[in-house]
Amino acid sequence: MAFESLSDRLAGVFKKLKGHGKLNEEDIRAAMREVRMALLEADVNYKVAKDFCAKVSERAMGQEVMESLTPAQQVIKIVNEELTALMGGEEAARLNIKNKGQTVILLCGLQGNGKTTHAAKLAKYYAKQGHRPMLVACDIYRPAAIDQLKVVGAQAGVPVFEMGTEKPPVIAQKALAHARDYGNDVVLIDTAGRLQIDEVLMQELVAVKQAVDVDETLLVVDAMAGQDAVNVAKTFNDTVGIDGIILTKTDGDTRGGAALSVLAVTGKPIKFQGTGEKLDDLEVFHPARMASRILGMGDVLSLIEKAQDSADAKAAEETARRMMENKFDMNDLLAQFAQIKKMGGAGAMLNMLPGGAKVKPEDVDDKAFGRIEAIIYSMTAAERAKPELINPKRKRRIAAGSGTRVEDVNKLLRQFEMMQKMMKQMKKSPKGFARRMGGMMGGAGMPGGFF
Repeated sequence: MAFESLSDRLAGVFKKLKGHGKLNEEDIRAAMREVRMALLEADVNYKVAKDFCAKVSERAMGQEVMESLTPAQQVIKIVNEELTALMGGEEAARLNIKNKGQTVILLCGLQGNGKTTHAAKLAKYYAKQGHRPMLVACDIYRPAAIDQLKVVGAQAGVPVFEMGTEKPPVIAQKALAHARDYGNDVVLIDTAGRLQIDEVLMQELVAVKQAVDVDETLLVVDAMAGQDAVNVAKTFNDTVGIDGIILTKTDGDTRGGAALSVLAVTGKPIKFQGTGEKLDDLEVFHPARMASRILGMGDVLSLIEKAQDSADAKAAEETARRMMENKFDMNDLLAQFAQIKKMGGAGAMLNMLPGGAKVKPEDVDDKAFGRIEAIIYSMTAAERAKPELINPKRKRRIAAGSGTRVEDVNKLLRQFEMMQKMMKQMKKSPKGFARRMGGMMGGAGMPGGFF
């Protein structure tokens, strides 16, 4: 999970503060020393960590905290606000997409950081918004780079312009003319990378930018590289000039040093973050939401957006209607599991809920979805519609067909029966339903208490 180690350390610091009641200057100084160490261990730039703690200390030693009835909560509030400011402020940094004509986006970065994949992710992102993106293959050196771009372009459903091993500035010029002729309004140029920064790489990027008017130059960097990613960003910005950053592999970065340092060091904001390997695993970077996640407060807004993006509105309405009419059956349960999978699984959802980051990955068994699905698929159509038909003989057949135990089938049926009772309760008393739902969500194994 992103920022896992930093979140744990900060949670420990704040727990100590809450145990003090009223705070004095020494309490705050001691807490800030621990916060600074936590930031440094998370691979945050030393100067950034030092300046951050100085700002928090200055505010925390003011009247706002010292005379507060909840001083520890006030300190957490200040840390949250300063983390948000450190990563870019309340508003997310957006790409400047033109209303008319072509918007040209140049992607650059070192080899292996995911430029080609993220070019396709961006193309799919803007295609969903009604644009007509086109990918341009300007990486003429890496073996199979053009073929890779064609593959991910096809997966994203967008065209790819390529001219083999022609010089990149020429390819970029021809691509822009092609885009004008065919009505492609977002042109994404995938450029070559190197294993390390060198003069040839930089001059080629400068030449491409001189050949065409680039509206946005985005540097693709690996979040897991920590301070190396920040140093690369600074060098690219000083030499080529960048407008923003796409931070990749944030789902595997437990420290978060790059996300917390890059704006302060380069002056350039993170505009997108890659959260997985699929082409849909790209999110706008929201500093305020990320700060909230770091402090264990969850990110409910991103969860809602993800649900809206992946949800079938008509299917959701139909499921809600069936719930209210007590017609919810095993087929509906299968549909709900499919929806959760689209949103990244139970673990991804939990990480966005307040306090959910405290749940250990090993306590959330996403494989349980597969076991439950196997059990349901082993039922007949009649059994799915009316689970009450399932007697001991049928349970044995279902268990054998799904490769599970009769006990597993019994557990699923018990949980399903509990859900049906809660739906009846919801119609009578919404407050009672909420209390019982909370108890069910506390079950071990995965949300909903299954397995």
